Amino acid sequence: MSSPTPRIAPLDQPYPPQIQAQFDRIMRGAPPLVLFRVMAAHTRAWDKFRAAGLLDPGPLSLREREIVIDRTCALNHCEYEWGVHVAVFAGPAKLTEDEVRATVADNATSPCWSPAEQALIAAVDALHHRATLTDAEFAALSGHYDEAQILEIMLLCGFYRTVSYLANGLNLPLEEKAARFPR
Repeated sequence: MSSPTPRIAPLDQPYPPQIQAQFDRIMRGAPPLVLFRVMAAHTRAWDKFRAAGLLDPGPLSLREREIVIDRTCALNHCEYEWGVHVAVFAGPAKLTEDEVRATVADNATSPCWSPAEQALIAAVDALHHRATLTDAEFAALSGHYDEAQILEIMLLCGFYRTVSYLANGLNLPLEEKAARFPR
């Protein structure tokens, strides 16, 4: 099976110095992702994309953030971004193989999740399927997370849905070192 060709050409080296500096800061020495190279070829899109990034230390733990991102990408069938996040962050976030698999294959009631994580995944699922939370879902989430964390959860879901649209719609080839969906 051949690797897909992105529908919009990624930026090629040599990168303009400002873009190279941004790639260096984001990628910490690793080559830039295809998604970043496609976006960076279009200044306005790249600037907007970077401005919306939520990988800075926020009100959620790394583990909580990655559960939200992985689940959102899995629900959007975005193996590209799911795989990048699992490869880079699953270890530091202390996600087990069963938990990583559950972000794709299970639901919020999977016994591998704590009660707080079950509420988190239920919220991600609700936002994905209905773009809202019922009063009961919001109450369940509020039982474990404060207002700043709840806003961060919603922002992450929306941003990574956008990332999924980009990666899927652009037909990006999977990154070489990224994880693959469980089969």
